Amino acid sequence: MQRTRIKICGITREQDLRAAVAAGADALGFVFYPKSPRYIAPAQFAALAPAVPPFVSGVGLFVNATVDEVREAVNAGPVALLQFHGDETAEQCAAIAAVVKRPFARAFRVKPDTSAGDLLESEAQYRAASAWFSGLLLDTWVDAYGGAGKVFDWSLIPKELAPRVVLSGGLSVQNVTSAVMRVRPFAVDISSGVEESKGIKDARKIAAFVDAVRAADASPDMSESHHEGST
Repeated sequence: MQRTRIKICGITREQDLRAAVAAGADALGFVFYPKSPRYIAPAQFAALAPAVPPFVSGVGLFVNATVDEVREAVNAGPVALLQFHGDETAEQCAAIAAVVKRPFARAFRVKPDTSAGDLLESEAQYRAASAWFSGLLLDTWVDAYGGAGKVFDWSLIPKELAPRVVLSGGLSVQNVTSAVMRVRPFAVDISSGVEESKGIKDARKIAAFVDAVRAADASPDMSESHHEGST
């Protein structure tokens, strides 16, 4: 039985952080993008930092941030991984990661016409650009930054890439078991799907989401080809 890693993103309150940890989350996402409803300022993050336990990774989400903005966030608390969601080039991601000395993941927003080759080419490009690159996070394309709460066609993900990616985009308690059984990603990432309202998490939904992922981990792969993940 493999264990799919789980990231709960958009943490803004200590009780939500503790609920995610108690449910068994491997990573906690903090959004350092001022235009997001889940934005957390570095000073707020510093206040939450003591509640982040050992071996649970803090992930900082950035959109077109400057080196100084990323440095301020990293210095405020335990940011183990950077997650770039804007228009950053591979070179820009590499440069920021090198300055703050943190590995990074790159969000790839999947469009309807994205091909398996596009995903493999992107991964190769970022891997060549930086030793700090840790992998792609696959989200759904929308004309905005950050999560859209919508799924994309999971069958676009090539089987050789799936074990290395973070699957995001429209995941929920209802569809994540199917998503994990079909794709077998390294990790899943959820934000709006476990919320009461924007930026406010629901502890019961978090626990149910983790349970749904574990159910997939304990199940055999789906034998049929994986199609649109809206089940």
